[in-house]
Amino acid sequence: MRRMVWPSNLTRITRRTSLLALSALATPAWSEPLTVRYPNNITVADPQRNYVADVLRLALQHAGLHFELSAEAIEMSQLRTFMEIARGGSSLDLMWTMTNQQRESSAMIPIRIPIDKGLLGWRLLLVRKSDVDRWRHVASIEDLKGMELVQGHDWPDTEILKANGLHVGTSSDYNSLFRMLLRGRVDAFPRSVLEIGDELKLHTSEDMAVAPDLMLYYPAPFYFFVSPSRPELAEHIRHGMESCIADGSLNRLFNRYYHHLWPEFQLDGRRILRLDNPLLPPLTPLQRKELWLLPNEPGPRAGVNPAA
Repeated sequence: MRRMVWPSNLTRITRRTSLLALSALATPAWSEPLTVRYPNNITVADPQRNYVADVLRLALQHAGLHFELSAEAIEMSQLRTFMEIARGGSSLDLMWTMTNQQRESSAMIPIRIPIDKGLLGWRLLLVRKSDVDRWRHVASIEDLKGMELVQGHDWPDTEILKANGLHVGTSSDYNSLFRMLLRGRVDAFPRSVLEIGDELKLHTSEDMAVAPDLMLYYPAPFYFFVSPSRPELAEHIRHGMESCIADGSLNRLFNRYYHHLWPEFQLDGRRILRLDNPLLPPLTPLQRKELWLLPNEPGPRAGVNPAA
């Protein structure tokens, strides 16, 4: 009598066969390496670029691809870069940026795994050194509503802050945001914990400091967005990132880059002002707790096994 294969087994066999076929197609020994092009903005420094490039490299390795990464020099704003890739007017294959409903409704393909475990939404405040004591008394969103903040005019953060009733000035020129703060036109420049350290080093001679004991937080998923002309690349990256999460290698890479932030900025002891993010798309995987770090949860530490 022939042994019947029940549907559940058949499903597993089919899925396993598909993955093996995908891997075989991705890595023939005689093939030319797949070139994956991503943006390197030469006018605005991206402190996360090395980490994100390493995440991309790790994901493609886990997907079994034979590939080369190519950082393409650009001078466009983040929004224009996104639009150019989405409409097919760019040689770039992907970019990384915070998501919102508008971006996810475009032709771009989002990989809904937060590259930075949500740290882009952990916001410290750049303020003038002469105003530091004033910020010690800010303890609520209502207190913050009496301040003038500043952000880039096309950043999703701008809409998020305004939606929470905060006053936000804007500029299309990144460097002018610091000048607006230093000249007293605004009171604070909220920056991610991933960005603020490098920015302080670039402005060491100027009258800027981090507001003490205070942090804003809102969920801010930071994804790879892949060109609509490269759906197979999007699937390889998604599959590779899931594999990195499963074996702990994505956590280890994250810890290697960012464990220093907790002692450097005393992240465990700050007052947290939580903001709503009305731009959050409905498919955001907030239910997957392994993808996120939240304020006041234990952060990564050097020497700690993140996969444990």
